[in-house]
Amino acid sequence: MTSHSAPRHERVADAALSLLAERGLRGLTHRAVDEAAGLPQGSTSNLARTRAALLETAVRRLAEREAAVLTPHELPDAADGGPAALAETLALALHRSLTRHRDLVVARYELALEATRRPELRAYYDRAGQRFREPLVAMLAAAGSATPERHALNVIAWCDGILFSCIAGQFHATTPTLTELRTGFGELLAGLLGHDRSGSTPI
Repeated sequence: MTSHSAPRHERVADAALSLLAERGLRGLTHRAVDEAAGLPQGSTSNLARTRAALLETAVRRLAEREAAVLTPHELPDAADGGPAALAETLALALHRSLTRHRDLVVARYELALEATRRPELRAYYDRAGQRFREPLVAMLAAAGSATPERHALNVIAWCDGILFSCIAGQFHATTPTLTELRTGFGELLAGLLGHDRSGSTPI
C-alpha cells in the first residue's frame, strides 16, 4: 500500500490499480479512487480529468511497479550471463509476480482488455510494454539466440500463460515453486537456443 507521505499522483495511481484488481473496470471511478487513496473529493479529477487520462495514469504506474518486480537486483545482470543466468532471473521475477504481486497481474489483465476497445489506450499500453520487451531481446541475444525477437515472443507467451493459468485460470490454486519455474525456464530456453546451436529449423 502506498504511504500517505507519497506524492499525490502515486497515491492516485496506486489506488486506481488496487481498485482494478479488487472491483474491475466498473469499480474504477474518480470518486472511488479519491476514497481509496484517502484524498479529498476532486483530487483525482484534478490530476486526471477524464476516464482515459485515469486509465493512462494507471498504465504508467503499472509499468513502473512491474519494472521493480521484474528486476531482481540481488542477481547478476542476466545480459552478462548465459541461459542459466537468464533462467534464474526470469524465474525469480515470475515467482515474485505469482506470490507477492498477484494484484498487479490482475490489474494488468483489466487494462489489457480495455486496451482492445480503446485505440488511444492500446498505443499507450504498448509503449509501456516495450520497456520490458527490449531488455528481454537483449538478454536472449546475450544468451546465444540467433533470433532474439522471435524468441522473446515465445518467452513472453510462456510467462503470460503461467501467470494467467496460476492466477485466473484452472491452476489458480497452484503456485509453482521457484525451483519449478527455474526448471521450466531452463527447458524452454534449452529448446529455443538448442535449435540455434544445432542449425535446425524450428517447427
